[in-house]
Amino acid sequence: MQTDPTPDTHPIDRAADGDPAYASRPLFRRLWGTYLRPHLWLMVLSFAVMSIEGSTLGLLSWMIQPLFDKVFASGGGDALVWVGLAILGLFLLRAATTIISRTLLALISVRIASHLQVDMLAHILKQAGSFFQRHSPGALMDRVQGDSAAVQGIWQTVVVGAGRDVVALIGLFAVAIGIDWRWTLATLVGAPLLIVPSVVLQRYLRRKATQIRDEAAARSTRLDEIFHGINAIKLNRQESHQTGRFVQVVERLNRAYRKSVVAAQTMPAMIDIVTGVGFFAVLMLGGREVAAGERTVGEFMSFFTAMTLTFQPIRRLGEISGQWQIAAASLERIFRLLDTDTGEPRPALGAPPPQGVPGIELRDVHFAYPGVPVLNGLTFTAEAGRMTAIVGPSGAGKSTVFHLLTALAEPDAGEIRIGGQDVRALTLSDQRSLFATVSQDTALFDETLQDNILMGRADIAPDRLRSVISAAHLDEVVATMPDGLATPAGPRGSALSGGQRQRVAIARALVADAPVLLLDEATSALDAKSEAAVAEALSSLAKGRTTLVIAHRLSTVREAHRIIVMDRGRVVEQGTHDELLAKGGLYAGLHALQFKD
Repeated sequence: MQTDPTPDTHPIDRAADGDPAYASRPLFRRLWGTYLRPHLWLMVLSFAVMSIEGSTLGLLSWMIQPLFDKVFASGGGDALVWVGLAILGLFLLRAATTIISRTLLALISVRIASHLQVDMLAHILKQAGSFFQRHSPGALMDRVQGDSAAVQGIWQTVVVGAGRDVVALIGLFAVAIGIDWRWTLATLVGAPLLIVPSVVLQRYLRRKATQIRDEAAARSTRLDEIFHGINAIKLNRQESHQTGRFVQVVERLNRAYRKSVVAAQTMPAMIDIVTGVGFFAVLMLGGREVAAGERTVGEFMSFFTAMTLTFQPIRRLGEISGQWQIAAASLERIFRLLDTDTGEPRPALGAPPPQGVPGIELRDVHFAYPGVPVLNGLTFTAEAGRMTAIVGPSGAGKSTVFHLLTALAEPDAGEIRIGGQDVRALTLSDQRSLFATVSQDTALFDETLQDNILMGRADIAPDRLRSVISAAHLDEVVATMPDGLATPAGPRGSALSGGQRQRVAIARALVADAPVLLLDEATSALDAKSEAAVAEALSSLAKGRTTLVIAHRLSTVREAHRIIVMDRGRVVEQGTHDELLAKGGLYAGLHALQFKD
């Protein structure tokens, strides 16, 4: 059985492995400079409100002494009302500050997470095509969603700890020290025992948190592949097999999660033990002094209340250490992604794109996918304003030519010129603006038909849109839709047939109105009647444009001005249909195979 690659070999993470400069880069400083600083005043306000909330615990413990010494011990009934009202007021103040501070923190957390998600997506979209061959959609989705969600929750925990709990501890210890500094030292007798275990636990928890995020990415990848290939799974009766593979991923994630939970809860548990030792020491020391009449009951109860109230803040601060390690693991993954080079060495401001209808020239172009050579010195010219067809057996490199022309990949060597201009002098946006494409793999989004046609172009007049729809022979499809152009295309265009999806893609190319038209079996999914109609529309669209056609069915390229025949990444023949048939070479052999009857 094929097994999934181990998550810790993820290419994004390998890029940063062993880089001391990266490992030592302070995460919080970087986070502060980009994502926290814009919310500084909201954070200051939230911190101030939580400081008020935290101070109420110290005031509450301080009120215990007069409650016992002046009310209970001396029978002061009049003072009872005022002490009771003061304690009630403290709880009301605590409730109000809790609501305000949590609301502010939630607002900050959501804004930071949204900012991270937008930055990650924007950076991913700038990556070269090879990046998406190395990283699955599921893993990238987990980076954008899962890692940012893991980071989002830490702000409320950290800021609450820094604001409310630290201030509460300061106030409570001030009350305790004011009553008796010796008792206070007795409660802290076991604190040094926490130093070494806490360091070890934090390192272990960071490793486990990183493993959890990696395993979560593997789970997202597996789900994405299952849902994307659902038809193949059903046709090959692979439901049980795919479920079994998913179970393996989930079990690895669960094991890592269980270990991280044990590590995260060990620190608060150790604090409980140390706190228990401290309480025992105080009872032994303070109890004897109260029994001997050296201290009042009110002093002891006030001190004991202060120490009791420190229990939860100290415990929460111990948990923060573990939660920060979990968030830090996600932050490392986020910044590793943001530090990934786009791999597209193009100028930010390039030369102006060629005007008019350009010719296209490839000069000794070489290209290889990792370990697989595809183009080996490819050289040909597509004349301006004419149709050039590219044919050849599977694996000849035809589709790679389109990827290079549209800058989805960069050549390893050689030169590509459009309109006489080297494409390396153009920006990626300018180069891609020269092309309108219709491919046999039509990519539609889960949006309306109109959105899929316009692709964000807001300057298309309604009359122009109607003419485009008519020219693509999409009007008859729209007429059958319940909501016309407002009908959703479904996930990946699943609400449309293959032929309907391709007509949408043709309409999209018509809207683009670019000087170069790239067609990759644009009519392959249409029936005979629709194919003839769309071929006529494409023929009209090609007028006045430079057109390159990848063709597997040679019947579709008879009228091309030049046919380029490729084999093993090279041009082996070129000419018109009749010229190539007369040569009796590879083209004639392919033609004979398709039309042998």
